[in-house]
Amino acid sequence: MAKTQVFLNWALAILGIALVGGASVPVCNIETKQLDPCKPTVTGNLPPRPSKECCKVVSKADLPCLCSYKNVLPAVGINPKHALVLPKKCDLKTPPQCICK
Repeated sequence: MAKTQVFLNWALAILGIALVGGASVPVCNIETKQLDPCKPTVTGNLPPRPSKECCKVVSKADLPCLCSYKNVLPAVGINPKHALVLPKKCDLKTPPQCICK
């Protein structure tokens, strides 16, 4: 199995467990449970602006690392388009990995 596929399988398993099962695991310098305030902002068709709590968590995360998960986000109910604009909406510098083309 290619390294990329192994990584994607691992990422999907971690995100799935954390978001669906309620468990919290360390990912990209934060605990996945800390991302709960961001869920409304990254799901649905017309998400609200990120809350202060969401932006606080996003500011502590390793953003290039978080953005590396963009390919597995739909599998756990997250809209990548909404998730990848969180840094900008939180007045943070958007890493190149987070820019949608």
